[in-house]
Amino acid sequence: MKKKVSFVIPCYRSEHTLEHVVGEIEDTMRGEALGERYSFELILVNDCSPDGTGEVIRRLCREKPYVRGISFARNFGQHAALMAGLRGSSGDYVVCLDDDGQTPADEVGKLLEVLEEGADAVYARYDHKQHSSFRNLGSRVNELMLRILLDKPSGLYISSYFAVRRFVAEDMIRYENSYPYVIGLVLRTTKNIVNVPVCHRERKEGASGYTLKKLLGLWMNGFTAFSVKPLRIATCVGALSACAGFLYGLYTIVKRLVNPAVPMGFSALMSALVFFGGMIMLMLGLIGEYIGRIYISLNNSPQYVIRERFNWEKQDEEIS
Repeated sequence: MKKKVSFVIPCYRSEHTLEHVVGEIEDTMRGEALGERYSFELILVNDCSPDGTGEVIRRLCREKPYVRGISFARNFGQHAALMAGLRGSSGDYVVCLDDDGQTPADEVGKLLEVLEEGADAVYARYDHKQHSSFRNLGSRVNELMLRILLDKPSGLYISSYFAVRRFVAEDMIRYENSYPYVIGLVLRTTKNIVNVPVCHRERKEGASGYTLKKLLGLWMNGFTAFSVKPLRIATCVGALSACAGFLYGLYTIVKRLVNPAVPMGFSALMSALVFFGGMIMLMLGLIGEYIGRIYISLNNSPQYVIRERFNWEKQDEEIS
C-alpha cells in the first residue's frame, strides 16, 4: 500500500509562482522514482494575500482533485498558515515548503528518503542561500536564538523546507494557543532531526514577505512561547547589576574615607542610575510581554480564522 505525502504551502503574494510550484510537485510525485511508492495531496493556505493568490488557489482546487485550499479572514502569518495546513493534512509524511519556487520541490525525494530511514523530521540545508542580505542576517539571528533559548543542536540547520512524520505533525497541532512557532513545536516533539542538502534557487519574482517588524515578532514568539530562559537571563543580569552597584557603593565609601576632598561624583551617580533604571525597565518589559501573551491566550485569541475552504469535500479521496 502506498504511503501518503501531504504538502503544506503557506501562500502570500504568489499569484505568478504558485501554479509552477504545484506543477513541479505533481510532476515529481507522479514520476518514476516516487509515483509507485507514494500518493499525495496539496494544501494551499492563502494568508489573506492582497493580490490574486486566492483566485489562483480557487482555480487549482477546481482543476486538480488532489489540491485543497484554505483562505484566512486576515493575515495571520506564515506559522499560523502552516498550523492550519498541518491540521488539514492526512498524510503519513507532511512536507512544508514555500510558494515562491525557491525551495526545490523536485528534490522532495531526498527528504522522504531520510524519513524512510528512520528520522522523525528532516530540514533542507542550503550551502548557498539566494536570499537578500537582510533576510540572511535575520536567519543568522534566528539561528543564534534557537541555539541559546530552545536548545537546538548546534549542527542542525533550520529552514522553511522540511518534512515530518505523522506523529510529529499530530503533536504539533495539539498546540492551540496564540502565537504558534513551528520550529519550537518540532524541537519540543523530537530531537531525531537531520539535515539533507538541497539547492536553493534564486527568486524569480517579488520579494520576501518578511519585514523587520515581522521578523522581530517571529523571534518574540519563539522565545516567549517555548522557553523561560529569557526570564532566567533577566534574573542573572539583575543579580549581576545589583552586585556591581553594591561593589561600586563600597568603592565610593572607601574612596571618600581615604580622601575626604574627593568629590562624590554627580555624573557617575547619574550614569549608574540611568544604567540600572534602563535594566529594570527592560526586565519589566520582558515580564510584561509574558503576562500579555498569557492574557491573550486566556481570552482564547485564535491562531487563525478561516474565511473559506476549497475542495474539502474530497478530503478522503486517495490521489495517486
